[in-house]
Amino acid sequence: MKYLLPLVLVAAVLAACGPSSASTTSPDSAATNPNQLDSPTANPIVTENPPEEPPVMPYAPRPGDAKLTRGNVFIEENGLVIRESYPPQIALGISGNLPTPCHEIRAEISAPDVENKINVDVYSVVDPNMICTQVLKPFMENIELGTFPTGHYSVWLNGEMVGEFDS
Repeated sequence: MKYLLPLVLVAAVLAACGPSSASTTSPDSAATNPNQLDSPTANPIVTENPPEEPPVMPYAPRPGDAKLTRGNVFIEENGLVIRESYPPQIALGISGNLPTPCHEIRAEISAPDVENKINVDVYSVVDPNMICTQVLKPFMENIELGTFPTGHYSVWLNGEMVGEFDS
């Protein structure tokens, strides 16, 4: 008798955690209730993939950058990040310092040229009217370059070669 109560409690918890028994409707009952066709649960099977959104490029130049002053970025380390996927996803890892905490990183990534060179121009922008502490701001970022067709590519950062990869 003393084991009966815990057994009942365990059974109740398992029943509560299990899938609910949803009532199924036949096609005939859906025809008699036209509002049921508009409900989100009427057809739970998705036949098409949702459209993919373009990748977000957080370091891409922005429309308001024309009002800002272009500055340097002091890059101390860089390297390619090659993710093992098909096709390989490539990123450029950089770390260094911005001139002040008010500077923001920007990166312009060119499409591969006829020699499969990918040029990446990394710089900073700052509002010239902003008063800011004159101290270096360290950063470490990955700039996504994307995927590329089959071939041998080289990546150049601010005019210097970072590395090569095969896609």
